[in-house]
Amino acid sequence: MDEYFIYDSRLGIPLPDLNIEFSELAIDVQQEILFKWEKIRGTIPDRIHDIEQIINHKQAKLSVESDFPRSCQLNTEIADHASVINELWLWYRANQGVTEKMHQ
Repeated sequence: MDEYFIYDSRLGIPLPDLNIEFSELAIDVQQEILFKWEKIRGTIPDRIHDIEQIINHKQAKLSVESDFPRSCQLNTEIADHASVINELWLWYRANQGVTEKMHQ
């Protein structure tokens, strides 16, 4: 089943990576992919929570940082983490239809 997913190190989760149309796969393979994706998708809120904790920690550091270059670096890191959160939410929400199909 791992052949249908590729780990995205930036997001910290495996993402679907199909080389053919989903509808061209055997029904049992489709169901296995959907089941695996649902398990991965279920971890996204926890992943987001972990990243939010990192952001909060960096924001606390930023609030007491007096070195301008270091402040800029912290701001960049916070923005990068926020970007990851945004992309994770997109994956989580965009694929809700997949979950609904799985339960039909």
